[in-house]
Amino acid sequence: MNKLIKNGKMVDKNNQLVDVDLWIKDQKINAVGRNFEQTGVHFDEVYDAQGGLITPGLVDVHVHFREPGFTHKETIETGSKAAARGGFTTVCAMPNLNPVPDTAEKLVKVQKIIERDACVKVLQYAPITEELRSETLVNYQALKDAGAFAFTNDGVGVQTAGTMYLAMKEAVALNMAIVAHTEDESLLFGGVMHKGKVSESLGLPGIMNATEASQIARDVILAEETGVHYHICHVSTEASVRVIRDAKKAGIHVTAEVCPHHLILTDEDIPGDIGNYKMNPPLRSSRDQAALIEGLLDGTIDCISTDHAPHSHEEKNQSMRKAAFGIVGSETAFSLMYTEFVEKGIFTLEQVVDWMTKKPAEVFNLEAGTLQIGANADIAIYDLNHSEPIDDRKFESKANNTPFIGKEVKGNTLMTFVNGQRVWSKEDSE
Repeated sequence: MNKLIKNGKMVDKNNQLVDVDLWIKDQKINAVGRNFEQTGVHFDEVYDAQGGLITPGLVDVHVHFREPGFTHKETIETGSKAAARGGFTTVCAMPNLNPVPDTAEKLVKVQKIIERDACVKVLQYAPITEELRSETLVNYQALKDAGAFAFTNDGVGVQTAGTMYLAMKEAVALNMAIVAHTEDESLLFGGVMHKGKVSESLGLPGIMNATEASQIARDVILAEETGVHYHICHVSTEASVRVIRDAKKAGIHVTAEVCPHHLILTDEDIPGDIGNYKMNPPLRSSRDQAALIEGLLDGTIDCISTDHAPHSHEEKNQSMRKAAFGIVGSETAFSLMYTEFVEKGIFTLEQVVDWMTKKPAEVFNLEAGTLQIGANADIAIYDLNHSEPIDDRKFESKANNTPFIGKEVKGNTLMTFVNGQRVWSKEDSE
């Protein structure tokens, strides 16, 4: 079957927008060029990009879909639709579920739901230890054989060095990655937001930067010892960036991600004791924010992820002391990055697209993030010209826990394709 996407634009290596059409054949990119309709080829389906930006489908290595166990927050169906609405075609789902997919049998059950309900490509993580919080390692070989994408205890840090060391030994023997939520719980002291002047003024317990950075420092030494691929989730502090930069210079196989909310907001943007500003790691200082931006620009941080973490209204609509940690991000990530950084000349469009497509695919050797001839026809199209407020009434997610509601943004998604099949369009959703 031949399909055509016409009247689009792509960003080239010189950060210039060039006119382009895409010819899709049998779920693959068949040609990239212009005026294919004049070749005499019969196209079974034709889509008009209306001058929108065409990119590879975005890749998100960090989402929470909450199923099984927490379907009042999100499901694989709603989470994947939210991803599609944001232009994501490949996402990697965290294992903090109930039951935790810590055996091959449990993992297969989750994957069956994915196969049935997901409209984008969902790769499922397995945990590092049983039940996430234990010190007992999972059966790494069995979980790899069952299709685990990588291993992570995201949501909690691995608290003992010995457990992390043994986990890394298991993972490297199978050529698998350890993906770490870094948080030394002995340094938390009940914190609910970044420790600083704002937390003091609000009378809320703070979370030190060292809570994150100290565990990264421990783990990069273990990664050097074992040779494992060690990937760090949602980096948020200046000290963390410094440790990662030094580790990379030393030749240690370390990669890292950063989230839009940590790049855009700081603790000074928190207007009060409001649950939607509570996330883990927390919004940090302007100095930390600057270090994250510098880390992206110099390659210390490899890619952008969302940490899409949906919660119910009841769980978030309360004081930070009691509210759940987390922010949704799948549906707003690209538009926020475009509006806050490309429009303001801080990042180029080419950089943002690479950090959200090519780079995460390269980090984990995924068949994604490219529009080269023969690649899977995973495609997103964005409107760069018109501004719209972020409207949670239009969300595909069950949740709306984000402080960005109402913010005017450009770069909203027009269409998303997975293997050449249109899985979301703005026109159909309205």
